[in-house]
Amino acid sequence: MKKRCHWVTNDPLYIAYHDEEWGVPVYDDATLFEFLVLETFQAGLSWITILKKRENFRKAFDQFDYKKIVNYNDAKFQELINNAGIIRNKLKVKATISNADAFIKVQEEFGSFSKYIWAFTDGKPIKNAFENREDVPATTPLSDKISKDLKKRGFKFVGSTVIYAFMQATGMVNDHTTDCFRYDECN
Repeated sequence: MKKRCHWVTNDPLYIAYHDEEWGVPVYDDATLFEFLVLETFQAGLSWITILKKRENFRKAFDQFDYKKIVNYNDAKFQELINNAGIIRNKLKVKATISNADAFIKVQEEFGSFSKYIWAFTDGKPIKNAFENREDVPATTPLSDKISKDLKKRGFKFVGSTVIYAFMQATGMVNDHTTDCFRYDECN
């Protein structure tokens, strides 16, 4: 049996996410935006809750197309907060719409969001070597710095904890524990 990170349950959705996505470096802007949205909605909730609603989020938010999301009007906002398939948090829905605008502005300034965000790690993943779950931080000085910069650029719901989870999910940091079979694969 494969040894996985401590947080992975027996849920097939969780196993697939851990084994195929979590910690794999993402350089594609569309995918980075998707993770930014999902991590925003995850704040205060369990990740499995988000994973189970991920397809509903994709449908509700036009496949996370930030170029469409930036133009959402009041009717679309009402549709979203009435959609039982997603997390119906008004502030998080509003944040997603305004974050699409901030995302596009970052793209315009840096050529891509990927170039902007990965510049914080010199374009490559930070290779941590945590042996157990107690060692894995919820935030770091770098996530504090990125969070502060994103907020300065108009992003919402991008506190340091959300940003560190985003960094883990998108492979900016490899936080698979050293005993996890994915640790070496993601290095």
